Amino acid sequence: MEVRSVVQGRVVDIVAAIGTSVEAGDDLVIVESMKMEVPIQAPQDGSVTEVRVGIGDAVEEGTVLVVLG
Repeated sequence: MEVRSVVQGRVVDIVAAIGTSVEAGDDLVIVESMKMEVPIQAPQDGSVTEVRVGIGDAVEEGTVLVVLG
């Protein structure tokens, strides 16, 4: 499952690394948008199979950030 950004902004933290098991609601990535930190959370349980962004990357709304398997 692809987890996408819900806002335009800049990645300030990657909370979940590849191989990490996550539960629905766990923070995966933190995106700063308009001086607010927006946590992007796992929509379901799974494990992180891909992280497609890095800290400092600019992202648009809808950008795939993480893939859960």
